[in-house]
Amino acid sequence: MSKRKPASVPPQQGRRGFIRNSLLGGLAALTAGRFGTAEAAGKALVVPAWSHQLGPGVVTNPYGKPSIFEKHVVRRFLPWIRPTREASISFAPLQDLHGIITPNGLFYERHHAGVPPIDPAEHLLVIHGLVKQPMKFTLQDLLRYPSVSRIHFIECAGNGAMEQHGALNNGLQFTHGMLSSAEWTGVPLKRLLNEVGIRSGAKWLLAEGADAAALARSFPIDKALDDALIAYAQNGEMLRPEQGYPLRLVLPGWEGVANVKWLRRLELGTRPWDMREETSTYTQLLPTGKARQFTFIQEAKSVITSPCPERPMPGKGVFMVEGLAWSGEGKVKRVDVSFDGGRNWQQARLKGPALDKSLTRFEIEWTWNGKQALLQSRVIDETGYVQPTYEQLRKVRGTNSMYHNNAIHTWMVHPGGEVENVQLG
Repeated sequence: MSKRKPASVPPQQGRRGFIRNSLLGGLAALTAGRFGTAEAAGKALVVPAWSHQLGPGVVTNPYGKPSIFEKHVVRRFLPWIRPTREASISFAPLQDLHGIITPNGLFYERHHAGVPPIDPAEHLLVIHGLVKQPMKFTLQDLLRYPSVSRIHFIECAGNGAMEQHGALNNGLQFTHGMLSSAEWTGVPLKRLLNEVGIRSGAKWLLAEGADAAALARSFPIDKALDDALIAYAQNGEMLRPEQGYPLRLVLPGWEGVANVKWLRRLELGTRPWDMREETSTYTQLLPTGKARQFTFIQEAKSVITSPCPERPMPGKGVFMVEGLAWSGEGKVKRVDVSFDGGRNWQQARLKGPALDKSLTRFEIEWTWNGKQALLQSRVIDETGYVQPTYEQLRKVRGTNSMYHNNAIHTWMVHPGGEVENVQLG
């Protein structure tokens, strides 16, 4: 039996030439991959200009910033929504994000009087009302307490409000961009309430911010004793000013406005309306003539993020349809995807962990034949709640409600690959 001789490097090509040719051979084998592009391997390995020179060194940008080729990935503003930016909204670019964490610089904003420039050395959190011992806490006081870190989404109750009467904005960023997720670090509110002592009869808390609007929202004490958090850090760094620096209230799974930013006081009382004014929640008028109040929880919802109007189909063939699902009631259990407007459904794969009151990624493989398609996603959470269609939602809520729109969303894929926001029943 003859033995195979070890490969030798021809003297005329040298070691670098040998490595280069080996790489070319590997690329040639990969160019016809299922998701790849068939292309001449020689073109793929042309050494670009940036590989011939030194780049900037460490601490050129002391904080760091994205590549200049990602400069289009920014929050955006719709001038016609509110008369001023100080009392308006910015939308997160969901179409350009990956995973379940929103970078701090892209986290959506909702302000009512602009961002206050708070000096953390002068800021205080006061807990008073029906307590045994009113107390005040500085940021440094809170940093001495045992902390927890949890990943939760925050969604504005008005996310999707503009779509209530029909498809309006042809872009994922503006239909669903009042949604973001982060790792929040801080002190459980329950720990601080144990410090001050809760007096008999206390059932509600009023949370007030230190912005010029003194925005205040009241919420039940059961939530305070469950998973409420006094957060001072977001995604590993101190809160950004637009996210409530130096302290904010985080009520996991509840509408964004209840997560009061720039938190300066918590007042305990017997009812929401005897603590300054009725500021507990948005009111929604139902078809029966009754009003729906105290709708804190953001019900289960999902949306396909790719393809979408900002990310059209690249062409026929195999494509990974991807999206986000979430529920204010707990964990995402399952996500189904339809390619024909809800007539047939296929179960998608959940990517990564399905955490409590957190965004969850899903994906499903789709072979597009170039014909028109209607893409939808439908989430089921761990309570068994199924995301409703617009027809189902309007049957219960009517058409006068602006808030808590969690209906199934539809993207129409056109034969040319363009994606359009449409609305089915």
